[in-house]
Amino acid sequence: MKKILLTGIVWLSGFISATANDNLPARQMEYLNRGLVAVKISNGVFLSWRLTGTDAPQTYFKIYRNGELIKTGTSTDATNYTDAQGSASGKYKIEAYAGEQLIDATPEVLPWPTQYKAIQLNRPPAGKTPPNVEHDGTSSGTAVNYPDGQDYTYTPNDCGVGDLDGDGEYEIVVKWDPSNSKDNSQTGITGNVYLDAYKLDGTQLWRIDLGRNIRAGAHYTQFLVYDFDGDGIAELVCRTAPGTIDGEGKEVIIGNDNPQTDNRNLNLATSGNNRTGFVLKGSEYLTLFDGKTGKELHSVPFSPARGAVSSWGDSYGNRVDRFLACVAYLDGVHPSAVMCRGYYAKSMLTAYDVKNKQLVQRWTYDSSSASPNIAGQGNHNLSVADVDGDGKDEIIYGSAAIDDNGTFLYSTGLGHGDAMHVSDLDPDRPGLEVWEVHEESSAFAKGFEMHDARTGEIIWYGAVSSDNGRGLAADIDPRYKGLEMWSTNRDAAGNSIGVFSCKGEMLSTSRPSVNFRIYWDGDLQDELLDGTTISKWNYTTSKTSNLLSLSGLSSCNGTKKTPNLSADILGDWREELILYETANPSVIRIYTTVTATTHRLYTPMHDAVYRLGVAWQNAGYNQPPHLGFYIGDGLENIPEPNIYTPIYGENSTDMAQEIARNKMPEVYVDADGIRIISPDDAIQAVDMYSFDGKLLFRDNQVNSSEFTSSVLPNNEMLIVKITTNQRVLSIKVAVRQLNN
Repeated sequence: MKKILLTGIVWLSGFISATANDNLPARQMEYLNRGLVAVKISNGVFLSWRLTGTDAPQTYFKIYRNGELIKTGTSTDATNYTDAQGSASGKYKIEAYAGEQLIDATPEVLPWPTQYKAIQLNRPPAGKTPPNVEHDGTSSGTAVNYPDGQDYTYTPNDCGVGDLDGDGEYEIVVKWDPSNSKDNSQTGITGNVYLDAYKLDGTQLWRIDLGRNIRAGAHYTQFLVYDFDGDGIAELVCRTAPGTIDGEGKEVIIGNDNPQTDNRNLNLATSGNNRTGFVLKGSEYLTLFDGKTGKELHSVPFSPARGAVSSWGDSYGNRVDRFLACVAYLDGVHPSAVMCRGYYAKSMLTAYDVKNKQLVQRWTYDSSSASPNIAGQGNHNLSVADVDGDGKDEIIYGSAAIDDNGTFLYSTGLGHGDAMHVSDLDPDRPGLEVWEVHEESSAFAKGFEMHDARTGEIIWYGAVSSDNGRGLAADIDPRYKGLEMWSTNRDAAGNSIGVFSCKGEMLSTSRPSVNFRIYWDGDLQDELLDGTTISKWNYTTSKTSNLLSLSGLSSCNGTKKTPNLSADILGDWREELILYETANPSVIRIYTTVTATTHRLYTPMHDAVYRLGVAWQNAGYNQPPHLGFYIGDGLENIPEPNIYTPIYGENSTDMAQEIARNKMPEVYVDADGIRIISPDDAIQAVDMYSFDGKLLFRDNQVNSSEFTSSVLPNNEMLIVKITTNQRVLSIKVAVRQLNN
């Protein structure tokens, strides 16, 4: 009998990290620096920095104050530290090591004097509409006339983040919302919408003016910030029209369209099919903008196209312009932009790839020509995840899902809803689950429910007495495995519908706030974010206590009370909170936690479900991002991200070229066992897994350029994971027994 090794796909880290039980190609994600932040606190200086998804398990950190080493950590330490002798004038830096190898070092940073960093923005000047009339769209509403035009001002609204200049640090894209922005059902002319890009030091990179033909409002102006082409710099993708001005001051125009055209309805009417302010004619574009400059790179006619207004569910233009947008890895490796239109009735989604700085349409789904279809099953929001385990993402559109190839996956038939959450809600079940609330009367019997994200199978549900407007899923009770869920409605008897476990068991008749979840304190459960307050649920008293209550600040989007952004953009794995100053809306503040934690976790931004959640957070009725895995029971068995992170100006997006440029360890297998040689990079550890992910062998104290072992499990397929000083890689191997 003789054993022969056949090597399959090789995944490189340092740029690439591979999950040992994952026979799937690596995803392109962002290269991120350490995100070191220091904050002056009462008992010293609190430091927090980033563990990346490509760091080797043996990575540890050295901490310096004013050039002096003050702490050498271990490979199990959390990535935060309180320097009891720290002062406001101290300069701090972090060095990362694997073994004796220095991986990287941060620049020196000074402590923030407060728990937040204020960023001065360039607030657009106030404006005035043409003669205008407003109406809230309800039967009892009263029209408000502005015969001389309506004055309006600007406040910072939804934000997105991406590395726009390739330095490994996030920049912030701010959407400026005029004070007269509108819901689609409401009459009125709005001011223009602006998109600004800022570095964390306040430097403005560019401004894009979406122009008069893009109406302002939560449903009109979805934007995506992501590195779509893998060059290490994020791009911006959004809907534009004649009148849009790019970041270099140039008109965005296709063909012979007139940039001076005005497609707004300026007729002063509040009813019928010709209502003031609506934009229901003229060209629409989809534009790809350069992250560094805001320059238009490419524009195409927008799809999903408007077509006949009445085909979307009404004749006056409410439902035709209900937009959503997301990023999805439809091929399993590269991110695509998905633009969506309609959800109350007709629904369309169009996916675009970015090739050579050009938008290339991948597919279009149209519910009016598909059977079965998802018509009427969409939400005011969406989510993205690989729900069927093939490595490619699906779009969870509410009560329905679209497969990675743009075809129907399933529909629960429960119709439209305002809130939805996708994660591993019940860790005892395979795969992911969806928690959703519903507003259609036909769905009141299942007005809140949890269903299987892959099949749409309803797992458990409850009845409501009316439109169930909000719902949240978060891990707030450590006594119960999985996430807890609750919503705003009451049952037919008028009783509060309280907090449920992931099994559908009611844990409390009371409920906490029902807006956002956030990681803020030191444990592995979620905290709750509502407007300008972060609170903690006390599961023994069924009450909340405030951890952070902020005055003089404002949240966004009216009664939704959502942050400008909530995401892990600095420091360790806990999340930052961005809000704007009420009295001076030209300033946003980034708040970071100063609570120590003993838990060590790589940045959620290197988990695909979470990162894509941050990308779509600005869409429609904003929802918080969730991890794609459960951490409430501990971090011992969480999945390693299967990613590669192209660095701007240093490496190609082609994995094969990356592998060819780096000397890979060589693996040999024969009847005597396994041998690994890594002459240029010392081996620290070797793990072998069965193809279904079971750990078969581990040696984490190799510390040599060669590894040999007579242990070779008798499996047809193995994953051999090799950790060196500079990288982590996994090699899929086929071990077959052949007769001599």
